[in-house]
Amino acid sequence: MNWATLQEHLLENELFGHERGAFTGADKVKPGLFEVAERGTLFVDEVAEMSPARQAKLFRVLEDGHYRRVGSTQEWRADVRIIAATNWALEEEQKAGSGRTCSSA
Repeated sequence: MNWATLQEHLLENELFGHERGAFTGADKVKPGLFEVAERGTLFVDEVAEMSPARQAKLFRVLEDGHYRRVGSTQEWRADVRIIAATNWALEEEQKAGSGRTCSSA
């Protein structure tokens, strides 16, 4: 999955899925990529293209394995290996004080 190709509002839906009725047109439950990749690997390309808010949601899943589908109050647990890549020089961006870089985890 290439983060740079998704519009910001679609990213959370793609990662975490949604519940029926979560928004107009959500007529059924849709599992997200974390759920689909359960016990497998999810490769994410251009992770540095994510906004800081989306990076924080991704890091929460990496830290404790929990996420919520859009429109849900139930927490799900992900058992997924993440491989992430970017063409950004993240160490240089961090030294320059850029807020749009991922910290090393």
